[in-house]
Amino acid sequence: MKTVAAAALALTLTLLAACSQKARSEAPGERPPVAVETARVAQGSLDVTVDAVGTLQAKYSADVKTEYSGTVTQVLVTEWVPVRKGQVLARLDAREARAALLQVQAEAARADREYERALKLHEAGLMTAQGLEDSRTLRDTAAAQLEMARTRLEKAEIRSPMEGVVSYRGVSPGDYVENMGAPAMFRVVDNRLFDLTVSVPSSRVHLIQVGQVLRFTSDAVPGRVFEGRVAFINPAADEASRTVKVRVEVPNPDGALKSGLFVKGTILCGTRMGLLLVPREALLTWDVGTGAAEVFTVEEGRARRKAIRTGEAAGGSVVVSEGLKAGDEIVVRGAFNVQDGDRVAVAS
Repeated sequence: MKTVAAAALALTLTLLAACSQKARSEAPGERPPVAVETARVAQGSLDVTVDAVGTLQAKYSADVKTEYSGTVTQVLVTEWVPVRKGQVLARLDAREARAALLQVQAEAARADREYERALKLHEAGLMTAQGLEDSRTLRDTAAAQLEMARTRLEKAEIRSPMEGVVSYRGVSPGDYVENMGAPAMFRVVDNRLFDLTVSVPSSRVHLIQVGQVLRFTSDAVPGRVFEGRVAFINPAADEASRTVKVRVEVPNPDGALKSGLFVKGTILCGTRMGLLLVPREALLTWDVGTGAAEVFTVEEGRARRKAIRTGEAAGGSVVVSEGLKAGDEIVVRGAFNVQDGDRVAVAS
């Protein structure tokens, strides 16, 4: 009995000693280690891009109007049909124009005969030089009037000024149209080449150069990525918005794109090499305007909050310009539960 009591007392003293030692090894009130995931700061490359959104507009389009007033007698095309340059789209009532042409043709023929007669009389000495000059003037005036009458008759046929597609038809047979009146009789667009005008923040426009590629998508054509190239950069910024307009030319060889579509994409401005990169999710705070940010580094098993300076960002990576060096270990997941100085347990 005494032997059992002595053994129990010895076990109790041993446990008390162990607890006392553990208590001395931990600081009073210290939190247990926090589980986190980390990554190493590494050198790498970064594709520099500028976001762009805008609406496609056909580079070449024309509103077709009449140069003479009259009644529409024929409309030969409908909307959405392709047309050739010079193709007849509609005809106006040309009866008066034909009658006027016949009259002027007769007058021109008579003026020609009178001039030939005056020339012979002048050569025979029976007409003065002034008389011959007057006859020549009458002949030339009649010829000019004849040309005008022919043009008037030709203008009764409304022709397409370019190759393209009829996107709008505003007349029907029987309509009366005014000389250069509004609205247009037709609109013809060439969908083989588009202009895309985007507004770029003035702080980013220095990255853009003529010839750079724009890759973009449109909800109207799902699953496809299209390309265009920067054609023009406005030399002046908009004072109100502090943006600069950039024009991109977009080829459309298969006709998949349509004028008026809203698109969004990025201008590829080049690749920067040898940069210090950290994952975007490692940033605890981030002021994009100033580049100021904070991260947790891991030093001797503890999290240390550190201020850094950032640069460009693309995709899931951010450039670090100050505050970190290659090989530094930083927290990328689990930081929401970490305080400065906490012990951390890095997940394998």
